[in-house]
Amino acid sequence: MFFKDKSILIIGGTGTIGKSILSNILDEKPKVVRVFSRSEYNQFLLQEEFRGKNQNIRYLIGDIRNYDRLFSAMENIDYVFHVAAMKHVSFCEYNPFEAVLTNIFGTQNVIKAAIAQKVKKVIFTSSDKAISPTNNYGATKLTAERLITSAEYSKGSSETIFASVRFGNVMGSRGSVIPLFEKQIKENQKITVTDLSMSRFMMTLTQATMLT
Repeated sequence: MFFKDKSILIIGGTGTIGKSILSNILDEKPKVVRVFSRSEYNQFLLQEEFRGKNQNIRYLIGDIRNYDRLFSAMENIDYVFHVAAMKHVSFCEYNPFEAVLTNIFGTQNVIKAAIAQKVKKVIFTSSDKAISPTNNYGATKLTAERLITSAEYSKGSSETIFASVRFGNVMGSRGSVIPLFEKQIKENQKITVTDLSMSRFMMTLTQATMLT
């Protein structure tokens, strides 16, 4: 049990991936798991879901754009899972600088806070869209990857380890194509495909969780 008696922070912990990571880590009996996200409503839903099941979860409202809040959240933390992001391609296209603030500046805040608080390891989750990106989402993810890589190789005396993993399309995650296809089929609508020549690389939620 790798995480037994360890302190964990899951940034973006109310999302599909974050919740799956949380469930798996709780099985290993950690000392504490802090769930960090900016959605008060999603925090409430998660709290209700785990009410009475585990006493080691702490729910923190915050935004990765806010360095001071991240610094506070990482106090006495051993391992950080950074799964927070603006991830919907269309929203990143129409709000490009918002995507930059969250996906790039937010990641840099995570790096700085982790080094300052002497976190043992930070795992950053990226996307296959960071490969030769053709949209703003992919470009911000690629830049965030570069920041993580740079932090690992240019950290000086810091002992914090930084690593990245790339996901394909996680089946069933919020905003993914499979729930959309299911809805369209049930409502007898046409199935919408953005580009017939495009390849999509799919993975299950379990595969994505184990990859981290």
